[in-house]
Amino acid sequence: MSGDVRPLDRPDGGHYDGVRIPGLVASDIDGTLLDPLEQLRPRTAAAVDRLGAAGVPFVLATGRSPRWVLPISALLGVTGPAVCVNGAVILDTGDGRIDRVHTLDPILLRDLGDAIQGLVPGCGLAVERIEGEGRADFVEEFRSGPGYLHPWSDSFFIRTSVAELFTRPAVRLMVRHDSLNSMEMVDAVTALLGDAVDVTFSTDLGLIDLMPAGVTKASGLAEVAADFGRTAEEVIAFGDMPNDLAMLSWAGHGVAMANAHPAVLAVADEVTASNAEDGVAKVLERWF
Repeated sequence: MSGDVRPLDRPDGGHYDGVRIPGLVASDIDGTLLDPLEQLRPRTAAAVDRLGAAGVPFVLATGRSPRWVLPISALLGVTGPAVCVNGAVILDTGDGRIDRVHTLDPILLRDLGDAIQGLVPGCGLAVERIEGEGRADFVEEFRSGPGYLHPWSDSFFIRTSVAELFTRPAVRLMVRHDSLNSMEMVDAVTALLGDAVDVTFSTDLGLIDLMPAGVTKASGLAEVAADFGRTAEEVIAFGDMPNDLAMLSWAGHGVAMANAHPAVLAVADEVTASNAEDGVAKVLERWF
């Protein structure tokens, strides 16, 4: 990485002095890299392409599952590690191999399920399972208990009993309640469970993710950065929702989109334009 330092112009005329040319760029996908129509805008695609030409790794860091990360990687023409499922899975997008998986064990899952159902009556539970670490022929499945209604299509969920959800390790436990907002649910669950798990969300539609303790996009990105020989100070990261908070705080320069959740705007080092206005590209174009 170059040791050059360039000031970053701010909308108010000031500067972000001391921000080095990035040695690694990480970006969330939905609400950040993709526009509101879930399309990749040409200007943003071109900026990512120039990163590759400059030899700077570009890492997707998302709450998405591997099956929905591979098409975005292909669209960008980027291969290499991607941080999936909020840091629980590291995917090699070049050969489709699962490099690392962090899971909740069945005993913990059962205890979490019992506690959540007592705390949030009427909620629905679901799990995501990924098996086949180190292989490209990995198996990924979603299972949901009675009453679980996904905010988006749930056609890929296998309906089962609540008890069956807790019989095998899972990379995340999903909790849905269609009459609560996600922040209310996070606050209540965190107060009950403390640091037994990491609790986050990427939509305000009453859906939260319970992750293995210490597993966040930051922990996943730290693993990937170390593989590239990069430190946190060399990383610039982009995001828009609370599941990006840890990553933006960890990175040397954390950038929030203008459309970001208020909690993300509050911790970011910088706020760029929205995902409808090529906010990621407008920052990267300072160097590339």
